[in-house]
Amino acid sequence: MFANLSDRLTATFKGLRGKGRLTEADIDGTIREIRRALLDADVAVPVVRTFTGNIRERALGAEVSGALNPGEQVVKIVNEELIAILGGEARPLRHAKNGPTVIMLAGLQGVGKTTLAGKLAHYLKGQGQTPLLVAADLQRPNAVNQLQVVGERAGVPVFAPEPGVTREGERVRGNPVKVAKKGLKEAEARQYSVVIVDTAGRLGVDQELMKQAADIRKAIEPDEVLFTIDAMIGQDAVATATAFQEGVDFTGVVLTKLDGDTRGGAALSVREVTGRPILFASTGEKLDDFEVFHPDRMAGRILDMGDILTLIEQAEKAFDQQEAQRMADKVTKGEDFTLTDFLSQMQQLKNMGSMKKMLGMLPGMGQMRDQIENFDERELVRTEAIIQSMTPAERDNPKILNGSRRSRIAAGSGMQVSDVNSLVKRFEDAQKMMRAMAQGGGMPQLPGQGGGAPGAWGGMPGGKKSKGKQAPQRKVKGKSGNPAKRAQQEAAARNRAANGPAQPAGSAFGLGQQEQDFDPSQLDSDLGKYLKR
Repeated sequence: MFANLSDRLTATFKGLRGKGRLTEADIDGTIREIRRALLDADVAVPVVRTFTGNIRERALGAEVSGALNPGEQVVKIVNEELIAILGGEARPLRHAKNGPTVIMLAGLQGVGKTTLAGKLAHYLKGQGQTPLLVAADLQRPNAVNQLQVVGERAGVPVFAPEPGVTREGERVRGNPVKVAKKGLKEAEARQYSVVIVDTAGRLGVDQELMKQAADIRKAIEPDEVLFTIDAMIGQDAVATATAFQEGVDFTGVVLTKLDGDTRGGAALSVREVTGRPILFASTGEKLDDFEVFHPDRMAGRILDMGDILTLIEQAEKAFDQQEAQRMADKVTKGEDFTLTDFLSQMQQLKNMGSMKKMLGMLPGMGQMRDQIENFDERELVRTEAIIQSMTPAERDNPKILNGSRRSRIAAGSGMQVSDVNSLVKRFEDAQKMMRAMAQGGGMPQLPGQGGGAPGAWGGMPGGKKSKGKQAPQRKVKGKSGNPAKRAQQEAAARNRAANGPAQPAGSAFGLGQQEQDFDPSQLDSDLGKYLKR
């Protein structure tokens, strides 16, 4: 969403880094570029003025002039001001002390309220709540039916006593206010913990829409009124939010279509203009493409600093702890990493969601945006198909894969024999890495990496080169020409490697990991090679 804004700001800061002293002209030039970038992103003009004014005031003060690295200090100030206009910190949903928590959704037609209702219900269900969806949008054609379909996908019941309009031009039947009240009574009777009321929208703000929304709010007295806003409509979103605030007085904002090709002005404007926090963000079409809005993490994404915390949270949800522990024990015991293990790890990786999104959450990946966009996620499916076409014995011992077996696997997976050969070769490299880690040898330098970051699958991104001892097979510098003395040197080298500092158990699979610096420039320009056929 913030690709263009992120690129503009990153380019602006490049001129500041490395300077020992910043003049007032340097700061003014930086502020000017930030202002242009924000206006191009369709951020509301009052917000731009406030934002750039705060940055300039702080940048000209002792905070920057006394810093050891003034350029980095300016970036820090911009980051802090971005966090401030985005809301400061995440605010959780307010829950009722007694009875069900009532959440009312409001907004214009077409912003994704109905889909959002299902995503929110799915999210709350995952939090241990028992939500009930109430179909109070009786005006939009097939809105009730759509909510029922979304509720079925989310595994959440839908209360829909009225069918609503089913085609264009049909007269509205039923009273949405009465439907909302009946839905609340139904939740109380059946002891649902959360009620989510989906209300009608219009193509534009009008008095009828506001009156209906206000009447529903008065009838059910919700704990939260969430204004749903399309992140792609720019400054118009601010005008709409202001009108709804005056007519309905919402308590929080939900941004939809955050994955779209938009300039991001709505996200940076609505919180500052309305004073209401952004609670959630919808980032795709699937039910799981929904996340709590964290201002600090969003600011990090905008400034290309990454969003490691969200990436970790997704990994914690997707990865099976027992499976991770099993793999950790296997590495510790020095057992071979098999294709069955790799298939299990890859399937859990797929559960985390889009690889493109995950790569985009890594720091500094803005400069690799084109390569990430060109990454073919179907390579995961193709690799999975090849492995699943193998027998259990072949997965555990790829050395038995002769020509006829590889031909059978290629035919069974719909691939070519060369694709099977490539996978086996990359898997052998991964096995070497796992063996070295089990022996405490750190991450080995694999063939074809050209001195870049070490990795398991022909150059997968990793940290800096391990500072620990290398694999025992490394060559010893200054070999003696005397065979007996050379044998002593090699034995001493093996002993040093065996007694070197061991890696934490399971460090390759998320357990006891050590922090490593990540340099995106180490990545190959063609990300598809990592799972290439």
